[in-house]
Amino acid sequence: MHLESIGLNNFKNYESLKIDFSKEINCLVGKNGSGKTNLLDAIYYLCITKSAFNPQDVQCALHGQDYFSLRGKIILGDRTHTLVCGLQLGKKKLIKLDEKPYKKASEHIGKFPVVLIAPNDTDVIRNGSEDRRRFFDGIISQTSQSYLNDLIQYNHVLKQRNSLLKQFADRDFFDAALLQQYTDQLIEIGQRIYEVRKGFTQAFRPLVQKHYALLSEESEQVDLQYESDFGHDIAALFKQNQKKDLILKRTNVGIHKDEFLFEMEGELIKKFGSQGQQKSYLIALKLAHFDYIFTETEIKPMLLLDDIFDKLDDFRITKLMEMVASDAFGQIFVTDARPERSQKIFEAIGHEVKFFEVEGGEIEAK
Repeated sequence: MHLESIGLNNFKNYESLKIDFSKEINCLVGKNGSGKTNLLDAIYYLCITKSAFNPQDVQCALHGQDYFSLRGKIILGDRTHTLVCGLQLGKKKLIKLDEKPYKKASEHIGKFPVVLIAPNDTDVIRNGSEDRRRFFDGIISQTSQSYLNDLIQYNHVLKQRNSLLKQFADRDFFDAALLQQYTDQLIEIGQRIYEVRKGFTQAFRPLVQKHYALLSEESEQVDLQYESDFGHDIAALFKQNQKKDLILKRTNVGIHKDEFLFEMEGELIKKFGSQGQQKSYLIALKLAHFDYIFTETEIKPMLLLDDIFDKLDDFRITKLMEMVASDAFGQIFVTDARPERSQKIFEAIGHEVKFFEVEGGEIEAK
C-alpha cells in the first residue's frame, strides 16, 4: 500500500496544494513552522478521519476559512482508491471512498492503516489511563471493526447511564430496575471489549519487548500489563459501587476505568524511567503498533516519522535506520529541519529518497 498523491485545500497553513509521492521514502525538509508536520497530519487525517494533533476538526481549517478538504489517491494491491475528507463548519464531516460517502466515519477506520512516530509525544506514558486506553483502542480499531462498534456502543450506553444517575440526583427519585437495564448492557458489551483487550495485550507485549531490546543499549526488562474491573466479579462490583455512583452521579466501574501499565524491572516507567528509557519505550510501542497491524491485516501501514532526527540520539536513529534499510517498512514519510543531515543519513543506508522543500505552505520537489 502507498499514497500516490494528496491534495489539500484550506488545511492548516496550506491554501491549495497537490503533491505526488514516492512509494518508498519521502523526506520533507524545511524550517520549523513551515508546515512539514501539517502535511503529515493531512496524511494521517485521510487514513484515520481525524487529526493526530488537534482534538477538534474546526482547528484544521486555514485561519479565516470556514471549510477544508483533502483528497488522496492510494494504491492497495492492484487497485487505486480515491479518498476525500472534507468539513464545512456547522455541517457534518464528509468522508468518501471511491466517490461513495460513508454513512459513518467509523466505517473507514482500518482500511488504510497508518502509524505516526513523534518521539516528543510521550503523553501516552506520562499522562493518565485515558490516554493509554485511547492509544490501544486506536490500534485495535484499525484491525477490528466489531471492536470499534462495541466501543462506540459502550460509550453511548455509559453516557445514558451517567445521565440517568444525574436525573436521580436532580429529581430526587430512584428506579433500580431502570438503572439495572443500563448496567446489564455495560456488562454485556464491556465483557466483549475486555476479552479483546486481554488477548491483544498478550500478543502485543512480546512485540514491545522485542523492539525495546533493539532500541536500548540497556539490558533492563520491560513489560506491558493490563488491569480491568472485568478481571473480577463485575456484577458484584457494580452492586458494591451503586451508592458511590449515585453520590458522584457517574459510573465508577467498567472498561472505561481499565489501565495499561508500562513497566521496567517491575516498576512504572513513567515514575522510574529516564527520559531516554521513556523515549525508547514510546518508539517500541509505535513499532509494535506497526508489526501488529501488519500481522493482523497483511498490509504494511504508512509510517510517518515526525522530527525524529532532532529528538532521538544517534544510537536510536541508527537502529531505526537499520530497520528502514532492511525493508521492514512500506512507504515512509520523514520530516527534518536540516536537509544536509537527512541526505547524509539516507545515503549511509543506500536507499533512494524523494526530497521535498517546505516553506510557508508551499512545497517543491527537489
